[in-house]
Amino acid sequence: MTREAVIVDAVRTPVGKRGGQLRDWHPVDLLAHTLSDLVPRSGADPDTLADVVVGCALQRGEQAGNVARNALLGAGLPIGLPGTTLDRQCGSGQQSVHFAAQGVKSGEYDVAIGAGLESMSRTDLGPLFDPSGPRGEWYGERVLARFDGNLPAQGPSAELVVAKWGYTREQLDEFAVRSHLRAAAATEAGYFASQLVALDGADGPMTRDEGIRATPDRERMAALKPVFDPAGAITAANSSQVSDGAAALLVADRAYAESAGLPARARIVSMTVAADDPVLQFTAVLAASRAALDRAGLGIGDIDLAEVNEAFAPVPLLWRDEFGYPDDQLNVNGGSIAIGHPLGSTGGRLLTQLVCELERRDARYGLVTVCEGGGMANATVIERLT
Repeated sequence: MTREAVIVDAVRTPVGKRGGQLRDWHPVDLLAHTLSDLVPRSGADPDTLADVVVGCALQRGEQAGNVARNALLGAGLPIGLPGTTLDRQCGSGQQSVHFAAQGVKSGEYDVAIGAGLESMSRTDLGPLFDPSGPRGEWYGERVLARFDGNLPAQGPSAELVVAKWGYTREQLDEFAVRSHLRAAAATEAGYFASQLVALDGADGPMTRDEGIRATPDRERMAALKPVFDPAGAITAANSSQVSDGAAALLVADRAYAESAGLPARARIVSMTVAADDPVLQFTAVLAASRAALDRAGLGIGDIDLAEVNEAFAPVPLLWRDEFGYPDDQLNVNGGSIAIGHPLGSTGGRLLTQLVCELERRDARYGLVTVCEGGGMANATVIERLT
């Protein structure tokens, strides 16, 4: 019998601004707190868990030493439960769910957790904001030689995308405003409430994402100087926020979940990873999404809701325009420009939000895709189950 991987439950922390409400949380404790909420809430017996797979993009300092194993122990989960930590850059949290689901579909696991974490307040960001890119710290001579030394950081690559697709500064800023307004409206309507882990921030209980602006100042945004190119269009306002957060999803075999009395909220229909030009960096979301749709046997018109990570505003814009996708079905509750982008956790947050929003709308199919450093991307198609 063919095994199906289903999402039993999904939670996330509120997203904190760098140096904000989550600044005092050790990243291991932040993930442990998230796991200790997910497992009892899901109804799963901790002793049935096979593995905890965690995505984390900046594995140094407090995030080194296999945060997956450390966090599950901090969450009070069984000592006999293993954990592993992976790095697929910004898609790490999404890839962790893929690996958990692949273990379930293969028959090696019945129940597993895919999670993501990033504390950008407490981790050395190193070359992330160096306009010249990571150069010698991340790349060896052979890689640089292959590309004539032209492997830029993501910000300059975003400017290349802007130029190639012909987007204007006004279009990018307007998309950023849209992100904030949609996220603020979703927050006020309580759409995120059921997915949030309750925790105390540095200044008291934290019940909402910290970076959302209910009334974004268009004039102030327009006055900001470009970050990576004096003549460019990418600014702090139309880029994702540097943030802290964690997310976790419990994945199980569908037949096992039904026999154990666990809810099957969504079926993972297809999972892909793709790679494209490491100079442009952001175009692999197109290849990954096409492959995910093909494997699912679906067309873009079958997708009721899509989440395309807002690393920079041109990324969801190029995805929308290439697929001809309706704007009112894309990132309907805002995205990383407004909510924030704790690198390793964002894929898990997007999947969590998508499951909840499909349920709220009584919709069927959703797609998540996240662009990743080095020109990669993951894509996932899920189906809400009744």
